[in-house]
Order: sequence, then structure tokens, then C-alpha cells
Amino acid sequence: MSIIIPEIEKVDRSTRSIRYLEHGWPSDLCRWHAHEEYELHLITATRGKAFVGDYIGDFKPGDLFLTGPNLPHNWITDKVWSEPAPVRDMLVQFSHQSVEKLAEGFPEFSQVLQLLQLAQSGIIFEGFNPTFARGHMESIRDNKGAERILAFIRCLVRLNEHAEKKTLSASKLIQPEGGSKQARIAEVVDYIVKNFSEGLSVGQAAERAGMTEITFSRNFQTVTGHSFVDFLNRIRIGEACGMLYASDEQITMISQEAGFKNLANFNRHFLKVKGMTPSQYRDTARKDLAPKMEKTP
Repeated sequence: MSIIIPEIEKVDRSTRSIRYLEHGWPSDLCRWHAHEEYELHLITATRGKAFVGDYIGDFKPGDLFLTGPNLPHNWITDKVWSEPAPVRDMLVQFSHQSVEKLAEGFPEFSQVLQLLQLAQSGIIFEGFNPTFARGHMESIRDNKGAERILAFIRCLVRLNEHAEKKTLSASKLIQPEGGSKQARIAEVVDYIVKNFSEGLSVGQAAERAGMTEITFSRNFQTVTGHSFVDFLNRIRIGEACGMLYASDEQITMISQEAGFKNLANFNRHFLKVKGMTPSQYRDTARKDLAPKMEKTP
């Protein structure tokens, strides 16, 4: 078994105020984690499930997210994507202090602090032009020194002006002081994501975290915003969605591959999470998602 990296990530900002990164898929860096910095995160390839605090939802190319300090997050590509993606994510990490000091020197910039306040719960910028988003990221990536900072500031201003900002998570912060306990919950979350189809019980998960069932259940609810069973079912439904829109496999088989013991149970949970039946989801996905997926470079 590989070592699970703790969810509290330390970012070295001793020589730079912002940090630009790109991740391909698959990557060991894609894990459920948190850090003190804000993270602006653009998806450039594949589709899958976004985890931001207690939020679980779909992502696609062009989706742009902003997560706040110590807010756990991860983006898991659906398993139907068998081909590696050289660049799946373009992201920028930056500190609150940097933007706050900028606003102190230039009061006109202080409105951006309201954007950062929303980011405490995580934001998706709905309808933000993906070409513009990628252009901003590339400008930050390709410039150095003061020019990189100017490119970053232009990006923040545009994001602040964008009207359709949707906050994601009801629970906001994971405090670093709880590192040991949080890391054990994070290990279980990572295990669930990788082994969702197995018959994992609350007792087994608690044992994996080194806690009693009562303590584990309470801590899991606090950290993720969901009960263990609800979280596991949401992961399974998410994986089933990927199989529904990307294959012609029978729904009965998909429900079993996603970890549900019978079709009725699968249908009930699917309707609860997605607000539609699996067959309705497949029809909608093929009508709305498949053409866009084919156009994705």
C-alpha cells in the first residue's frame, strides 16, 4: 500500500508570492488535501467529480474553481477516461496576505477581498469563457517577476467582475491544528475514492482510521459534511454517472460495478443525488455532454 500524503499541504512561498502549477492525469498529486493558500483551478481535459469541502459535483473542461485557505479539495477523473492527459489542470496558488496588502496600498482593489470571502466556501465561476480563462492562466505561466503579478491581478479583477459565482461547500474550513485526526480521515476518504466498489463498512473505515465507530462517525461528518454511508453512496453515484454517459453498458451492470448490491437500491440513491433516474441521466448526458466531449481537444 502506498503512503497517503496528509491533507495539510505546506507551500513554500519564500521566493515568490504566487505559484503556478500544471498537473496531468493520472497523477499522485491528485488527492483530497488542503493548504493555507487560495487556489485558482482550471480544468483543461477529461470529466469527473469535484470534491470541495462537503460539495461533490461534476466537472468538465473549462470549469474554473477558486478554493479558500484550508478548504479540502480534489478533482477525480472518471475511470472511463483510459488515455492519459498531459495537462488536465492549470492552477495558481496565492496567499491572503499578498492580496490584502495590495488592497491596503491600492483601495480600488479592495473589492477583490469580497471575492476571497466567498472563496472560503469554494466557488465555481459558471459561464466564464474557457478561452479567456485559459488565456489568463497562460499569461501567468509565461510571464516572470512583476509581469506575472500584473497578469495575476488582471485575472482576479475579471473574476471579481464575473456575475455568476456559485459557492459550493456548506462547511468552510479544516483547521491545520487538527492535523493528526484530519490526516486519518483524509486517508479514509482517499481509500473510498480508490476502492468505492468494495463493501466497506463504517466499522472497517473506523478501524482504518484507528478510531472507535462513534468517534469516527462524528469526525467524518465534521470533516466532510456527510455521514460515511452518504459520502460512499455519492462517490458510487458519481462513478456510475461517468459509466452512463460514456458507455452502452446495461444499467444493471453499471450499478453492480459502482458497488450497489441491487438495482432498486441503486435507482433510489441515484434519484436522491441526481434528481433523475439513471436512464434519464444517460439520455441527458448524451444529448448535452457527448457533443461537447467530442469537440474537446
